[in-house]
Amino acid sequence: MSGGGSSAPGRFADYFVICGLDTETGLEPDELSGENFEQTPLRRTFKSKVLARYPETVEWNPFDQDAVGMLCMPKGLAFKTQSDSRDPQFHSFIITREDGSRTFGFSLTFYEEVTSKQICSAMQTLYHMHNAEYDILHIPPTNDKDSCSSIEDCNVTSVSKLQRFNSYDISRDTLYVSKCICLITPMSFMKACKKVLEQLHQAVTSPQPPPLPLESYIYNILYEVPLPPAGRSLKFSGVYGPIICQRPSTSELPLFDFPVKEVFELLGVENVVQLFTCALLEFQILLYSQHYQRLMTVAETITALMFPFQWQHVYVPILPASLLHFLDAPVPYLMGLHSNGLDDRSKLELPQEANLCFVDVDNHFIELPEDLPQFPNKLEFIQEISEILMAFGIPPEGNLHCSESASKMKNLRACDIVSDKRNGNIAGSPLNSYELLKENETIARLQALVKRTGVSLEKLEVREETSSNKDLKVQCDEEEFRVYQLNIQIREAFANRFTQMFADYEVFVIQPSQDKESWFTNREQMQNFDKASFLSDQPEPYLPFLSRFLETQMFASFIDNKIMCHDEDDKDPILRVFDSRVDKIRLLNVRTPTLRTSMYQKCTTIDEAEKAIELRLVKIDHTAIHPHLLDMKIGQGKYELGFFPKLQSDVLSIGPASNKWTKRNAPAQWRRKDRQKQHTEHLRLDNDQREKYIQEARNLGSTIRQPKLSNLSPSVIAQTNWKFVEGLLKECRNKTKRMLVEKMGREAVELGHGEVNITGVEENTLIASLCDLLERIWSHGLQVKQGKSALWSHLLHYQENRQRKPTSGSFSTSGVLLDSERRKSDASPAMSPLRISLIQDMRHIQNIGEIKTDVGKARAWVRLSMEKKLLSRHLKQLLSDIELTKKLYKRYAFLRCDDEKEQFLYHLLSFNAVDYFCFTNVFTTILIPYHILIVPSKKLGGSMFTANPWICISGELGETGVLQIPRNILEMTFECQNLGKLTTVQIGHDNSGLYAKWLVEYVMVRNEITGHTYKFPCGRWLGKGMDDGSLERILVGELLTSHTEADERQCRTPPLQQSPSMIRRFVTISPNNKPKLNTGQIQEAIGEAVNGIVKHFHKPEKERGSLTLLLCGESGLVSALEQVFQHGFKSPRLFKNVFIWDFLEKAQTYYETLDQNEIVPEENWQTRARSFCHFVTAINNTPRNIGKDGKFQMLVCLGARDHLLHHWIALLADCPITAQMYEDIALIKDHTLVNSLIRVLQTLQEFNITLEASLVKGIDI
Repeated sequence: MSGGGSSAPGRFADYFVICGLDTETGLEPDELSGENFEQTPLRRTFKSKVLARYPETVEWNPFDQDAVGMLCMPKGLAFKTQSDSRDPQFHSFIITREDGSRTFGFSLTFYEEVTSKQICSAMQTLYHMHNAEYDILHIPPTNDKDSCSSIEDCNVTSVSKLQRFNSYDISRDTLYVSKCICLITPMSFMKACKKVLEQLHQAVTSPQPPPLPLESYIYNILYEVPLPPAGRSLKFSGVYGPIICQRPSTSELPLFDFPVKEVFELLGVENVVQLFTCALLEFQILLYSQHYQRLMTVAETITALMFPFQWQHVYVPILPASLLHFLDAPVPYLMGLHSNGLDDRSKLELPQEANLCFVDVDNHFIELPEDLPQFPNKLEFIQEISEILMAFGIPPEGNLHCSESASKMKNLRACDIVSDKRNGNIAGSPLNSYELLKENETIARLQALVKRTGVSLEKLEVREETSSNKDLKVQCDEEEFRVYQLNIQIREAFANRFTQMFADYEVFVIQPSQDKESWFTNREQMQNFDKASFLSDQPEPYLPFLSRFLETQMFASFIDNKIMCHDEDDKDPILRVFDSRVDKIRLLNVRTPTLRTSMYQKCTTIDEAEKAIELRLVKIDHTAIHPHLLDMKIGQGKYELGFFPKLQSDVLSIGPASNKWTKRNAPAQWRRKDRQKQHTEHLRLDNDQREKYIQEARNLGSTIRQPKLSNLSPSVIAQTNWKFVEGLLKECRNKTKRMLVEKMGREAVELGHGEVNITGVEENTLIASLCDLLERIWSHGLQVKQGKSALWSHLLHYQENRQRKPTSGSFSTSGVLLDSERRKSDASPAMSPLRISLIQDMRHIQNIGEIKTDVGKARAWVRLSMEKKLLSRHLKQLLSDIELTKKLYKRYAFLRCDDEKEQFLYHLLSFNAVDYFCFTNVFTTILIPYHILIVPSKKLGGSMFTANPWICISGELGETGVLQIPRNILEMTFECQNLGKLTTVQIGHDNSGLYAKWLVEYVMVRNEITGHTYKFPCGRWLGKGMDDGSLERILVGELLTSHTEADERQCRTPPLQQSPSMIRRFVTISPNNKPKLNTGQIQEAIGEAVNGIVKHFHKPEKERGSLTLLLCGESGLVSALEQVFQHGFKSPRLFKNVFIWDFLEKAQTYYETLDQNEIVPEENWQTRARSFCHFVTAINNTPRNIGKDGKFQMLVCLGARDHLLHHWIALLADCPITAQMYEDIALIKDHTLVNSLIRVLQTLQEFNITLEASLVKGIDI
């Protein structure tokens, strides 16, 4: 086995690779990389090959020829002539293996003269063909078109320009082709690798040959330079100068070697923070730039700043041209796309943009997905980062001019000798650079910002002095040291945000009750973090961000890691660092850890982090063996100037038999430890099963971390898409399950089981993530993209088709017809059911002026369909138009995989089991038509009614005010602003005419957009001298649930045909005819009613239902107290009804006479009696015509509001009037029962009960 030893020795580099033009196979056009043939031959791309690699293979990192070939030269070979600029370009890349571990590549691309005659003449031939085609296509026939030169004389400027720049004439021009040298390494030491490659390239191009043959240097870097151990620094020799790299210790932030500075200069702080937020919430992110290295720098920086979290999804910072089809991956991804610098953003066809964050790196521009929540404390955070940047002379809004000039400067230095000391002066102190900036227009902006942020320049000077009191001499050049400093300062500031935000996360981790094995198998069903409790501790402004962040894969994996490592030893290194920081914060925070404040805590760890790096750079810990002559034959190792030679593979393929370096310098134990560490620390790999388990258990469809980088056959593409389809289905299953568990959990709580665990914020988050999933499914495999929302554009196509051929729609007319047949047979009145119509629901959304964008419309439509429990059905109908689906989608699209589509619709069907108000609660200001149906009793001559009725409807968001109802019209529709969930209806009449008595069975009100129907049972008379003499009543409603079966069939029975749930049946219309309950049942009813109110107040505010229902509903407090007072109530004569209110009025007169006779018992008793009388009088004097039962209801509600009920019960139990009007067995006379009743009612004292306006209209106490 070539390579050294079987376990991964800590070697700096695994492979040295050369890629370029294979003269044997000649020019192969690379069809996969797109638009080849319109381009002139020099601009086309040709296939590049891996020409050589040393060693052949190493066992711990098998060589992936396709991937390396594609990523070294992502656009294939490039040809140039002597007239083009041919500067060498450096870029890095990353290869993610199937198990999630990574290998890094660093490549330097430069141009070499083409010596092969065949290639030159092939290029010339291509040109002749191209020009011939071009002439036919583009040049007016009058022109003489023999040769290039004659074309140049013509005035067709665009053509002549093209020809001059892109022409190749074998007799005149020299042809150059790109070639690339590359290091593949286990760790990302970007700066060191860049220097190694630049010095090797320089050795080939400089007139003097290097001191030793190239093989010596490459052998040295492959076999004799070790990886620096954690927490140490290492110096080794390049061709022309020493190279230094250093690696953080296990207690510091992990290794990261890209210049953060460049990202902030390119994008500006504001954009970086927004991009960072998108990445944390796992949106799809697409970076776009002409420079591969920039794509890599931005991607690596954003993922490094996420510490302690790790990006869990597709990660391809450089997407090779041949993999463009991968952009319609329906999963979260972070990809980098190379732009050719000519096309602008508008030319870019992206499969989906509904939740895409698009970053145009070169143009300082970023497009964000809609409704992106703010990062917590965003302004203070931006301020903190800006101060750090300004101390380094970087303007926080980014440096638009920096980008190009900076790259020129780099090239200048690359030609200069690398170790030249003068380079230290390029960016000296920030104040020098400040002088330099004085002439620059950016400075005006900078100064304005300085004033705003309140950083004075004096402060900057101070900062400079602290770092420049160096008796210590850093071994790397000044500029490099400043890059290290800035990197660590920014990274510490970012890491500090998470340590502050999640300082007490451990408290909320739900440890599994069973052993780890079974925990793994049921991983997806398990909740691993108590989200609701965590969120309830957070300041309000953080919630939109945090509630979404807690749903991400990266957060779930982070918590899984936490659950997996109980003991310190096997703890994930990243977790160990994070936990130690959290512990520090908790020591510092003397204030109780659970009481969160939104006070902004700045980062305090910067200095010690900088110190650690400085110490490593001042005193280098290890120095590697110098390059030396190898055992080569005479004549080997010679090469031609300007050409990178084919190296001697015999010397490079096998390392030294025993590695002297490791023996000499390293005690065995750190060598062993280091090997493990290197594996876990930065390769994100763990040798034991843990990592694997987590990957398997948690890869919800994200099994693909990177597309297969191989020459793509259709079968490979199909396989990838198949994985996506499976992943989407799995994700859909998990999302629906999670939403149902939350919802069911909550409804179980309302029924009195279990613990409450969801908040409005969370429900919104879950629905938003469902909308994201639907958008991703709808954009998978789209043929042609239209608009930003794939789902909405599909709906629009459907709508258009239906409008063209309305007759064919099987659903279009059915709802109404069926209903009219039904109405003849069925005598009981009901509303005609709402038509189930996908198009109608779209129109509702299109009529809402507040929603401006397609993505917004699609989301509103999903919310409405969820609320109507029609989501699955509507989507099924949308997809039933198979012709349309075929027209819009490619064969491999999710929506054309029939089985998966069926299963997906089936999962969505499960939402019908629960009630959502996700439309009503979100669009609170829109106008909604409401349909009212009043059902008077048929038996008792409602038709003769002569008075003028009125109605007033109240809901959680508002009320309608009094609506007059035209006489004898019992059904009407009116429009008003969204009332929210409906709570009460007040109904009454003006008592005019001969027959002003009205017996109303119930009232129904339906929201015509969402179809929610509420029933308000009444069953009492409205009229003087009837029942309790009431002219108006307050009815409390409840939502009717439609039958799910009816939903599934065509609605044959309208869903609203339930029999009225009458409390008070009207055979003899007396409230006394309620079923008589015994004392035990009455006590139970009181307990239930009070319990309901207590629970109501224990829910988070946004989640409380209707308090009115709990007070006045069927089993509410009023009806329970009614039972108390009716128990043992003497009914004097057969035909005269006596009401509880009559008893209360008598008691009131008794107390008032007492008061006048001034027989004063104790003080306490007296205030109770006074308050009681005061309330009864006030209610009796109200201008409203509410009857005796209505008055009793009002008294109970006011008593509950002012915490007086238990006092009044005590008062009445002792009252002589009670003795007269109640039999001896009455509950109110039994002292022990009364005392327990008082105790129960006292529990309401701690709650602040606010009554709905409709309950206390006309009374001001």
